[in-house]
Amino acid sequence: MRVISTFIISCLLALSASADSVVDLVDDDFDSKLNSFDTTLVMFYAPWCGHCKRLKPEFEKAASLLKSNDPPITLAKVDCTEGGKSTCNRFSVQGYPTLKIFKNGEVSSEYNGPRESAGIAKFMRAQVGPSAKDLLNVKAVEEYLAKEDVAVVGFFADESSELKGVFVKLADKLRESVRFGISTNKDVLSKYGYSDKIVLFRPKHLHNKFEPDFVVYEGAATKEAINTWVEKNFFGLVGHRTVDNAAQFKEPIVVAFFGVDYVKNPKGTNYWRNRILKVAQSFRGDFNFAISNKDDFQQELNEFGLDYIPDDKPRVAVRDSSSRKFTMKDAFSVESFEKFLNDVKEGKLEPYLKSEALPDNSTPLKTAVAKNFDEVVINNGKDTLIEFYAPWCGHCKKLGPVFEEVANALKDEDVAIVKMDATANDVPSKFEVRGFPTLYWLSKDDKDNHVRYEGGREKDDFIKYIAKHATKELKGWDRSGAPKDLKEL
Repeated sequence: MRVISTFIISCLLALSASADSVVDLVDDDFDSKLNSFDTTLVMFYAPWCGHCKRLKPEFEKAASLLKSNDPPITLAKVDCTEGGKSTCNRFSVQGYPTLKIFKNGEVSSEYNGPRESAGIAKFMRAQVGPSAKDLLNVKAVEEYLAKEDVAVVGFFADESSELKGVFVKLADKLRESVRFGISTNKDVLSKYGYSDKIVLFRPKHLHNKFEPDFVVYEGAATKEAINTWVEKNFFGLVGHRTVDNAAQFKEPIVVAFFGVDYVKNPKGTNYWRNRILKVAQSFRGDFNFAISNKDDFQQELNEFGLDYIPDDKPRVAVRDSSSRKFTMKDAFSVESFEKFLNDVKEGKLEPYLKSEALPDNSTPLKTAVAKNFDEVVINNGKDTLIEFYAPWCGHCKKLGPVFEEVANALKDEDVAIVKMDATANDVPSKFEVRGFPTLYWLSKDDKDNHVRYEGGREKDDFIKYIAKHATKELKGWDRSGAPKDLKEL
């Protein structure tokens, strides 16, 4: 019991310390406190807001991670429903949570970075101090390389080195995603054996026998060339892909999903990663490779038709250069993984298509699913207006009956009115769907150049738009959208 009590007390103290790391600001002390901080990330929130509730623990963890940062970074929050109402109005806070970066009491920029603790801390560290950390002695370099992130370090004996100037400019450009260090110290140059070189060091937990622990840049002294080199080598042969850095991994990409955890289970994580590496070395010119935590990417797994993973073995998914999806059906082994990649490479596998069942489509309003999209939208021989919707979307529900009215009104015209549930079906990659509903107009003779519909959402708005843009003038309406005389029909 005493052990349990001690454990509970320790957890409560840890949570308390994390929460105490965030500074609470109200109208009366907002300016005075903020002026005393060099760099501050402020979260304007409302206690009832669901997104705020999800962000709050991550924000508190990030504040704890940044507590001893040099130079200092402060995380603060303002309750827009209580003591901070005037402050929130002053900074035009219209949604929750709103995050802004302040420097010396003045707004520096909007915060558009990650929303999980490690990502927030990394993003904010990149906002302070020089873009390349000055490593003054051997101990500073050793401590810098001991951290669990990739480090790109410039070693320069000559202060006026052309390569150094380009290196600093690149560090300024990439400071939010890459850690840069720089040293001109003679002892450092002597220990590491470089005098005018850039070296990319991989963190110790990602060291393996299939690739070097560091890479030396040997190219031209241009920002573009060094940038390309950093991007090519940053993640190594098999990178650790997280929610924070997922966007940096480019297609074609092979991802192995399993219980990746370099904090609680580094040995188990590298057991599987080493098997991925063993195969990946034979395909390094064909795919990019990564490992991801299965629990962090459950939604992505669902996009590949993979449900919750109850065991330890990796599940492998591929997106090729055309964004087509493939999943490995066999249980993971080095042999089955290698065969799967060869089959993908040689075009022997059918891509996975997330799709609802084929609909009846006997009514004027047609339904597209992934399996019939080309038939119903691309190859239908008609001008087409398509709505990509989500079943839970309020605006979509309101539009539904209007869209049906439009389809009924145009049932005898050379026009197709189509809807598609974008949450239950794979949407072709050329259609950008970021919100709901999203509507596109496709001319029957030029389906490759679809146009986003930005007009009104009433029946007459749609009729007028279609009448104006139809390839052939409608039978029932003139080009202005006015109904034709019934005698002319």
